[in-house]
Amino acid sequence: MELARAEREDLVEFLAQLTPEQWEQPSLCTGWRVRDVVGHLIGYDELSGAETVREFLRGGLYPPRINAAVLARHAGRSADELCATLAEHVVPRGLTTGFGGRIALSDGMIHQQDIRRPLGLPRQIPHDRLVTVLDFARYAALLRGAWRARGVRLVATDLDWSFGRGPEASGPAEALLMVMVARPCALADLTGPGVDRLCRNLGAH
Repeated sequence: MELARAEREDLVEFLAQLTPEQWEQPSLCTGWRVRDVVGHLIGYDELSGAETVREFLRGGLYPPRINAAVLARHAGRSADELCATLAEHVVPRGLTTGFGGRIALSDGMIHQQDIRRPLGLPRQIPHDRLVTVLDFARYAALLRGAWRARGVRLVATDLDWSFGRGPEASGPAEALLMVMVARPCALADLTGPGVDRLCRNLGAH
């Protein structure tokens, strides 16, 4: 939970520096602008347990439909309002506290990269947070990192982390994470004989 809070605090600081034009730019999430990603990040924190259950049932337990309904709650908010709301929720609440805060930490980190990569604004992610998310992403039900990395050994070149068996694909740990969560653009940051297998796993060929 402390790591998740620190990650959200970093995200609030980053978002406060973006221009109005950058808030309207596409993210790596198909059909979502930067502002939509931020709305998604705070959407579940504002729901009570009963409201969360109702949204899941209304969405037929289908994550894209559930996310769309939650996101619609924030459609009319300005960038300043979204940023202020996120600042009010740096301590995760509700659904995002799951797995000791790993849901909030992973969601915050991955989606911050979904914003940063298209804007060309890289960051140095603290290693303790990044390793925690890399390990969680392997087997978290909605992330399915181990499935996308099947048949490949992933090796980080900037910290002590590796996973899997097979031909090696190596590169920055952030890029390995983004590949594990189905962001094919990160494949360009990896090298090694396992990259072709990763491409096939992600349907990027």
